Amino acid sequence: MRPIILGACSAFFFAFTFIINRAMELNGGSWLWSASLRYFFMVIFLLIIVGARKNLHILFHEMKKAPTSWIIWSTVGFGLFYAPLTYASSFAPGWLIAGTWQITIISGSLLAPLFMEKVQLKSGETVMKRGSIPWRGLGFSTLILLGVIVMQFEHASVMSLKAIILCSVSMIIASFAYPLGNRKMMNVCGDRLDAYQRTLGMTIASLPLWIILSIIGMFTVGAPSSSQVVQSGLVALFSGVAATVLFFAATNLVKNDMEKLGAVEATQSLEVLFAVAGEILFLASPIPSLVSWIGMALVMVGMALHSYMSHRTTKSTYSAKQSAQLND
Repeated sequence: MRPIILGACSAFFFAFTFIINRAMELNGGSWLWSASLRYFFMVIFLLIIVGARKNLHILFHEMKKAPTSWIIWSTVGFGLFYAPLTYASSFAPGWLIAGTWQITIISGSLLAPLFMEKVQLKSGETVMKRGSIPWRGLGFSTLILLGVIVMQFEHASVMSLKAIILCSVSMIIASFAYPLGNRKMMNVCGDRLDAYQRTLGMTIASLPLWIILSIIGMFTVGAPSSSQVVQSGLVALFSGVAATVLFFAATNLVKNDMEKLGAVEATQSLEVLFAVAGEILFLASPIPSLVSWIGMALVMVGMALHSYMSHRTTKSTYSAKQSAQLND
């Protein structure tokens, strides 16, 4: 029960990203500053955490070994993820962005052929094989896509075609960039860095993009307001630190049990509900209609089934390999 509670708490803090971004947009804050300020604060928070763990030297040594890879894939994983996600907040409420964001599960699955994975043969030999798209799991993911379409359907009636296209394209870019950049960086880092070190390294390596965006923001919309600076710091603290630590703690408790791991990952669908509640309480947003609630339910059910089936398949495959080795 403890891993589930920790997973739910992490979803609660992750939801602040969507709520506060929307609040900054409604208060006239530019998405350019909302995006860049978060990562400026992240550098400070993560330097404190990694420094306290005495792991900075190892991180900088690893970054010096492949600086180009760090900059490219960090910019993809963090820059092309969060900048479009923040930009999309200019067009739609936070709960809709949170619900639509769950399509990253589908995007991540479609990226599988771009990566190599270790496969152990019956002989005991380990070979590298190109990943394959998990079509069985994607079958359940269609519920997520259907839910997103249902949620977007009602909101589309009050948005221009241009806004719908810009919002949708931004979310699609973000949903592919996040898993692509993070997986590429995991390949670059191997097992030599922990999650805190890798996150700090990627934040530092993506700074050129955030500096460019902040310069553009300064010349186009002026300096950010004090409230936007404070709110961006809260996003960095709640989502970048608290939510991440809680989620890592939850997954670490059940890392050897695929079914429980799937259950923990499925708790992240609660971000949608927390985002709805937060916008109603803090932003006085109207309660979503029945159609939107149906869409959110489809997204949550689809996410839970996808996680369960993915880890069940992984567990079955592992058991089959173990049996084959024993028979040999």
